[in-house]
Amino acid sequence: MDVLYFAWVRERIGLPKERIETRAATIADLVAELAARDDRYAMAFSDLTAIRVAADQVLTDFNASLTDVREVAFFPPMTGG
Repeated sequence: MDVLYFAWVRERIGLPKERIETRAATIADLVAELAARDDRYAMAFSDLTAIRVAADQVLTDFNASLTDVREVAFFPPMTGG
């Protein structure tokens, strides 16, 4: 699965994207797995209210299933103006 990081999420983790293998059933499980990797990930995912997520380029929530998902993207909320 490809995992993409945007804006300050990318800055905290230090990568724009990575390919990972996971057995996570939901996006929340994936976040827990990533946050356990090291402090960079833990800091990036410390406040999930400040992060939005998309699965295969469709906005979703952290309880969404990862079954057949090929790409997950994490990014801060968008603002317009």
